[in-house]
Amino acid sequence: MTGWWPEQFRTGPTVAGLLVVFGIAALQFSAIPGFERLGLMVFDSYQNAAPRAYEDAGVRIIDIDEESVERLGQWPWSRTEIARLTQRLSDAGAAAIAFDVVFSEPDRTSPDQIAGQLEDQAGNAALVRSLLNLPNSDAVLADSFALAPVVSGFFLLQEERGESIELPSGMAVLGSPPIESVEKYRGTVQSLPQLREASAGLGSLSIVGDTDGILRRAPMVFFYNGQLVPSLSLEALRVAQQADSILVKTSDGSGETSGASGAVVSLRVGDFDVPTTAAGELWMHFSEPAPERTIPAWQILSDDVLPEELRAAVEGQIMFVGASATGLRDLVSTPQSDNEPGVTVHAQAAEQIILGHFLTRPDWAPGLEFLLIILLGGLLAILLPKARAIIGAAIGAIATVAVAAGSWVAFDQMQYLLDPTWPIMTLILVYALQTLLSFRQEEQQRAYIHTAFDRYLSPEMVRQIAANPERLQLGGEEREMTVLFCDIRGFSRISEQYGPKEVINFLTGFLTPMCNILLDRKATVDKFIGDAILAFWNAPLDDPDQFRNGARAALQMVNSLERLNQEQPQKAGQVWPPNVQIGIGMNAGLCCVGNMGSQQRLSYTLIGDTVNIASRFEGLTKQYGVQILIGSALAAHLQGFALLELDRVKVVGRDASDTVFALLGDESMNEGTDFAMLQSQHDKFLALYREQQWTAAGDLLNQQASVYGDAGLSVLVEVYRERIDELSAGPVTKDWDGVFEATQK
Repeated sequence: MTGWWPEQFRTGPTVAGLLVVFGIAALQFSAIPGFERLGLMVFDSYQNAAPRAYEDAGVRIIDIDEESVERLGQWPWSRTEIARLTQRLSDAGAAAIAFDVVFSEPDRTSPDQIAGQLEDQAGNAALVRSLLNLPNSDAVLADSFALAPVVSGFFLLQEERGESIELPSGMAVLGSPPIESVEKYRGTVQSLPQLREASAGLGSLSIVGDTDGILRRAPMVFFYNGQLVPSLSLEALRVAQQADSILVKTSDGSGETSGASGAVVSLRVGDFDVPTTAAGELWMHFSEPAPERTIPAWQILSDDVLPEELRAAVEGQIMFVGASATGLRDLVSTPQSDNEPGVTVHAQAAEQIILGHFLTRPDWAPGLEFLLIILLGGLLAILLPKARAIIGAAIGAIATVAVAAGSWVAFDQMQYLLDPTWPIMTLILVYALQTLLSFRQEEQQRAYIHTAFDRYLSPEMVRQIAANPERLQLGGEEREMTVLFCDIRGFSRISEQYGPKEVINFLTGFLTPMCNILLDRKATVDKFIGDAILAFWNAPLDDPDQFRNGARAALQMVNSLERLNQEQPQKAGQVWPPNVQIGIGMNAGLCCVGNMGSQQRLSYTLIGDTVNIASRFEGLTKQYGVQILIGSALAAHLQGFALLELDRVKVVGRDASDTVFALLGDESMNEGTDFAMLQSQHDKFLALYREQQWTAAGDLLNQQASVYGDAGLSVLVEVYRERIDELSAGPVTKDWDGVFEATQK
C-alpha cells in the first residue's frame, strides 16, 4: 500500500476505521428520529419468526363478522339489537364488555326517529302516535349499559372538536406528570351522552403506528386537554377487576434514576403492573392466529345457544366487541399482518397484561449497544489493517454473528428488545472502508485514467494554445464570466441498474450531444465530474454575448434531452434509462481563470465564488422542481427571456442571499400570453407571501395550481404550500425578510 501514511503502521485505514466507529456511535447516542427504523424492522422479523404462543387469558373478541352481517342484517344494527347483545353477555357473567365501536349518532331506526320522518305525511297520524309510544332505541341501549360492566370507546383527535371527556374513575400519577412524553390530543369523537353516563368505563380506541405505518407499541394512556385518559384495553381491565383507579408511575416517582423526568415507567391497574415505554406504550408481542379467541356475534344472539352454553363461554371473560366484516373494520398494520382489525390489538394488549408477558426495551439497552459499537468496531478497526484478508473477514463475520445471535436469544428467551443494527452496521462499514483503502493503489491508477477526461477543451482554445504555447503557465486572470453546471438527476440509482460498461455507454450517449451544444454556443467545457458537466463562457476568448449564449445553450440542452429520451432507447446497442432528467445551475460574475495546478500537471480551469454558487444553484433545481435555475447577476443580462422569479435564497456556505430565477424559455415564450399570465399571478403571490399574508397567498397559490402545473412547476407549488403551513403555524421573527436558507448543497 502506498500513500501519505507509513506502510509499516497502516495508520491511515486504522484512523479511518476509528472515525467510522466514533461517527456511528455519535449517531446512536444522539437518537436522531428515523435512524431506529432498521432496528424496528429487525424486531418485526423476530415477531414473525417467534410469535407469542396463544394462552387463554380470559379475553374474547365478539366479532361482527361477515356471517353475522348476513344473518342479522347490514350494519349498523339497531341499538335494540346491540342492547340484546349486551344483556346476553352480561347475563352470562362477562367481567367486562368493551366496545371497539363509537355510537356517536342517534339510532336512525329508533321509533321516534322514524316517527319524525313520517309526521309530515298525510294519513300517518295514527302510525306516528304508535311509534312515539315505543321506547327510544338509544335509551334501551343505555339501560342495558347501566346493568352491565360496559366500557365505551371514544376516538381522540389532534384538532379541537367534540365534547370533553368525563371519566367515571380517576387516574393517579406517582411522580411528575408525563406532560412531555405522552401523546397529546385536543378533540374527541364519543358515543351519545346517555350511553357514556351509563357506562362503567370509558377508553380510547385510537391506535397510531410508527412512522412507517406499522403498529409495534400500543398506547395505554393519552393526554387530552391536560388530563390523562386510558386506552380501551386498560379501562376494560380496570372495570373487570372493579378497581377504583389506574396508577401511572413516572421516572422520578418510581425509584428510577434514568430517563427524563416525567417519563412513564409503568402502570398499575388492579392487580396488574404494566411496564411501558416513556410515552406510556405497551410493546406488542402478537400471538399466532387463535380462532378460539373469537366468538362470532351471531352466536351470542342466536336463540339456539342455551344459557348454560353461553355462560360457559362468557363467564368471567373480558369481551371486546368489534368488527372484521369487510367495510366495517378499522384495519392496522402489524409486524405480522397488513390488515389486522383494531379490536384484535386491544384484546391482545389485555392478554399480555393478564399473562404478564411483556416485551421490554431495558433502560440499559442503548448503553449496551453503544458499548458494542465502540468495543467491537474499535477492535476491528485496529486489527483488520494488520491481518490478512481472510482472517479479517473471519473476525468481522464472527463478531457480526455474535451480535445478531445475542439479540435473538435476548428476544426469544427473555423478551428483551436489543437492537443489533448499530453494532453490525459499524462492523460492516469499518470492514468495507478498510477493504477499499487496501486497494488504494489500484484506485490511484483508475484516477489517472479518469483525469484524462478532464482535458476536453473547445477547438478554438486548442488552436490558440497551439499558436501560443506560453499560455501553459501557472496562474490566471480575473474575468466576468458565465458558468454552467449540469447534472443528471438520480445518477446513483441509474448506476445501480447497469454494469460499468453500460454506464459508460450511457454517459457517452448523453455527454456527446450535450458537449456539442455547448461548443456550438462558444462554451469551454472545463471538466466532467462523474455525470456532471462544468462549462463556462468568455475565456480564453472574449465572448460579448456570453450571457445569452449560456442561456440558449441551457435551453437547447433541455430540449435535446427530450429528443434523446425518445430516440436513444430505439438505437441498437445504446443503453438509455427511461426518462432521464437533468438539472442546470447557472451564474455570472468575476472568476479567476487560467492554467492551474502543479509543474507536473496543468489544467485550464476557473475558480471563485461565482463557480461555487452555480454549483449550489444546480442542487436547488431538485428542491424547486425546475430544470434551469439562475442567479440575479445572470438574469439581469437576459432581458426578453422567459424568466420567473422563484425565491430569495441563502445557499450553503454563504451569508448573503440572492434572488433566483427559473429559465423557462427564450424570447418567443416570453411574448406568449400563457407565460404573461403565469408571471403576473406569480408576482402577486410573491408579494403576498413576503408581506406575510399567508391565507391570501395560499388561496392564490391554490387557485393558480393548474397554471403552475401547465408550466411544469407543480413542485414549486408544493414547496410554497409547505412553507406557508409552517410559517402560519408559528410566530415569525421581526427580521424575517422572506429569505429561504438552504440546508443542502
